[in-house]
Amino acid sequence: MCKALATDGTLAMILYRLMQASQRRRLTPLSMILNKLNGFFGGCVIGRGADFGPRFVLVHSNGVVINAAVRGGANIKIEHQVTIGAEGFQSPVLGSDIFIGAGAKIIGAISIGSHVRIGANAVVLADVPDHATAVGVPARNIIRTAD
Repeated sequence: MCKALATDGTLAMILYRLMQASQRRRLTPLSMILNKLNGFFGGCVIGRGADFGPRFVLVHSNGVVINAAVRGGANIKIEHQVTIGAEGFQSPVLGSDIFIGAGAKIIGAISIGSHVRIGANAVVLADVPDHATAVGVPARNIIRTAD
């Protein structure tokens, strides 16, 4: 918890969690305001319907764009300039214990497994299995041993 509060993306994470809470309580005008505040002060756009589990960390929030239909598990860490977006109205689903490097793009109806690392500037257009690292443009998977 303390580590998460010490990142450059702390304000964006707080605004995102408040936005999530207001969405759950059907306080749509408040969630819209929090979303706009996140864009202005946090430097990122996280769709109001995006759902991440506990220990979601924006290491640096500047330039992060996340589609509203994205789903993610626990312990996801995201660097700056990352895009997690839809293609044809279908968005990625992320497992748990994931690190996404600066500038990475994850696009479309794909699944990112658990214990995965996405390299900086990787463009991920296909599924990434558990315990893999995805690197390159387009990204290729390098299977690692379990952590």
